[in-house]
Amino acid sequence: MATIRKRGSKYQVQVRRVGQACASKTFHELKDARAWGRLMEIKADKGDLLADPKILKHTTLAEIVVRYRDTISPRKRSHDTEHIVLSAFLLHPICRRRLSELRADDFAVYRDERLRKVKPGTVRRQLAIIKHALEIARNEWGVPIWANPLAKLLFNGADQRRERRLRPGEQDKLLIAARQCRNQFIAPIVTLALETAMRRGEILAVRNDHFNQERRTLLVPESKNGRARTIPLSILAAELLSAHSPKDGRLFPIAANAFRLAWERVKRRAGIDELHFHDLRHEAISRLFEKGLSVPEVALISGHRDCRMLLRYTHPMSEGILRKLDNAR
Repeated sequence: MATIRKRGSKYQVQVRRVGQACASKTFHELKDARAWGRLMEIKADKGDLLADPKILKHTTLAEIVVRYRDTISPRKRSHDTEHIVLSAFLLHPICRRRLSELRADDFAVYRDERLRKVKPGTVRRQLAIIKHALEIARNEWGVPIWANPLAKLLFNGADQRRERRLRPGEQDKLLIAARQCRNQFIAPIVTLALETAMRRGEILAVRNDHFNQERRTLLVPESKNGRARTIPLSILAAELLSAHSPKDGRLFPIAANAFRLAWERVKRRAGIDELHFHDLRHEAISRLFEKGLSVPEVALISGHRDCRMLLRYTHPMSEGILRKLDNAR
């Protein structure tokens, strides 16, 4: 209920709710005070009053991180990785700081400390999760954080984007080494990555009912951006999928960690260093452009929604550019 007190010739109204800032105003007429009090009570019941800033003095960063880890992160495909990252972050002293004391320079100190141990890209990805947790707390949990302390944090490290493409002869070496694996799925997975630009997780999740042999298409029901896509397949990719018999519906029934270990053995056997499996996606996308496909056509296959991100994965061979320049004379 609204509290109305008479102060001299005026009437002061106060409306209080736990977790919300006190609403107070003074009126000359009692009827105006009562009307305003009823209006503020309705807003308070809806949770529309400003959050009580005292909450910041009683809430630590750790409480926000734990709530985010346990309620928001499980909805995301990257939950397992995020759980590890957030649990490790909770061990740092910065998590004991109260939100009322937390500043951008606290995260700058944390950033510089982490940069002495890991690459800038790793720190950027980790702090992006914390930044999102603070945004959720501000926008959905009613925590009165006026400005996200991570919003303007800078990373001055060198650009970590990879531009690794297969060098002459490396594809043959990889496939020869892959065919020597006891696991029969390794070589087809490598080939499919080069033919479709699919991510490792997308390939390992392929099921028999995702493949339409007649139309030569493959459904990717869940990708990194959370959206499904149907990609057209090259003749080689379609033949490769047709040659496999599903096991429990999966065409490549191999665990992600088992494949990761097999991929490392393939690289050692082939004598190839500094090649990530994700680099095959870079290679495949670049080849699609070199075949003359347009940006929308490549995006349909790769699943990119932002063309700027798509171009970051594109690294045309300089030899091919030189041939086009020479032919243009």
